[in-house]
Amino acid sequence: MARKSQSQWDFGELFPAEETCDVLTVSELTTRVKRELENRIGQVWVEGEITNLRLQASGHCYFSIKDESTQLSCVLFGGTRAPQRGLMEDGQKVVLNGDLTVYEPRGQYQLIVQKVELQGVGELQAKFEKLKLKLKTEGLFDAEAKKELPRYPQRIGVVTSLNGAALRDVLHVIRRRQPSLQIVLVASRVQGQGAEDEIAKGIEHLNKWSARQPLDLMLVTRGGGSLEDLWAFNEEMLARAIFNSAIPVVSAVGHEIDFTISDFVADFRAATPSAAAEIFTAGAVALNESLADTGERLSRLMNRRHEYLLDRLGTMSHRLLRCHPRRSLQEHMQRVDELHDDLLRASQSLWKSSEQCWRGLAERLLRVQPKLTLKRRRERLIQLTQRLQEHVFHRREKASQDVVRLADRLRLLGPENVLARGYSVTHDAATGRVIRSPEDVKSGQPLRTRVAGGGIDSTVD
Repeated sequence: MARKSQSQWDFGELFPAEETCDVLTVSELTTRVKRELENRIGQVWVEGEITNLRLQASGHCYFSIKDESTQLSCVLFGGTRAPQRGLMEDGQKVVLNGDLTVYEPRGQYQLIVQKVELQGVGELQAKFEKLKLKLKTEGLFDAEAKKELPRYPQRIGVVTSLNGAALRDVLHVIRRRQPSLQIVLVASRVQGQGAEDEIAKGIEHLNKWSARQPLDLMLVTRGGGSLEDLWAFNEEMLARAIFNSAIPVVSAVGHEIDFTISDFVADFRAATPSAAAEIFTAGAVALNESLADTGERLSRLMNRRHEYLLDRLGTMSHRLLRCHPRRSLQEHMQRVDELHDDLLRASQSLWKSSEQCWRGLAERLLRVQPKLTLKRRRERLIQLTQRLQEHVFHRREKASQDVVRLADRLRLLGPENVLARGYSVTHDAATGRVIRSPEDVKSGQPLRTRVAGGGIDSTVD
């Protein structure tokens, strides 16, 4: 059997496939981890205790939250609207909402905070409990006083802010579940000084409206927030306005974990604004479910497509948020804060080094006895002063002699001295022009000749 020929340059497979591997740089690995965290987890709610709180001059807040065994680094940028920023302190229990990401320069995962909610029992909480006990004693929370919600409401009143997310959520659910439902909207503030008065007046206005065009029920709602943000719904004025309403009132304030006085007084409490809309549209939804199978399947397919598009929109929005230049700018701002801290530490170190050098020089100055040096320098200064005075005196004498010599020369070259030697100067008697040649005069022209000691007048012949 013939032997297979082989070239002398054929070395075979130097690096077998099973021995090679994909090697990443640190930056590539960190970027991959960051992408996975943002895609898989993204925006989250986290609760814990604040520790290592640090406020930068740029307005950014750096801190960590911890539980019994773990810590999470967090950053709250200066441009983020967070009313609770000034109340944050070490040891404070908080609930945070934000985007989980990786700070690439340190390879450390962190939470970019968007919302801050404080926890704990404080002065407002004590006030809340006191009012709750008072109204409960008066019977405002009794089940017998609560009115039954209509099963198929056709017209409802809504008291809320026009700019709040709660109204958008309610309208979204109503459009999806019962588009035919009529809404009478009363705009009011839902936060801040005097908001409870506006809401109470809105309830009274809807009761007057119902006398002309009956309303089936009323919704009082707003989105989530801290205890301070929701405090308008804990005021006694608003609680009594809800209790005295002839129209059944549904309260949907905050998140599912938030409870207000309005929730206890209202005829029905919903966990969220969207849940409230689902409750009073439940009858219409149940009625729609009894329609023909074809309509039911069509509705289900439309809802599924709508939810898919919403999910798709949420995914694209989240991807757009990750690519937004604000995220890169925030990382650069965080890097600037770190460089600011490094610069501060370097300046402090330089100051200490300069202080030590100054102290060394002071000690050396004491060792060389500056009084002797000053005495020698003073004697040297006296000598130099004397030499300078002598030099000035000689220069002045020489300058005086030069002035006398130049004055003599000037006198010898002056016109008076020339005239004294027998010379004369002839001028035109009228204009004073010097006559330099016979061509400069004409017959009958008056002349004046200047000689030593006077002048001679003449006429050209």
